[in-house]
Amino acid sequence: MAASEWEWDAAAKCRTVDAETLFVEGAAQNGAKALCIGCPVGTECLAHALDHRIEHGIWGGMTERERRNLLRRHPTVASWRLLLETARTEHASLARLLPAQSTVPKRKA
Repeated sequence: MAASEWEWDAAAKCRTVDAETLFVEGAAQNGAKALCIGCPVGTECLAHALDHRIEHGIWGGMTERERRNLLRRHPTVASWRLLLETARTEHASLARLLPAQSTVPKRKA
């Protein structure tokens, strides 16, 4: 595994929590997934778990069951990292083209 493949983890929100927090079962997974909200490297984390078929723990805000379902629904994806990074770039480009929502007046009911 190349060193550059893991450079993203230094910016992860979860880097300061006990790793066991991310390897829980049942309802506790919701709390673990909440750690991922707003993480600046969530895309890289999820792509890593999908590309390497990591079976346990919360990665990029998804449980192992959610990742298995995603992999099963999209068996032809060769690189999740490429796919997710491309989607993120396209989303950011589209967001710059759309007018800001705050400029649209709200209708009264």
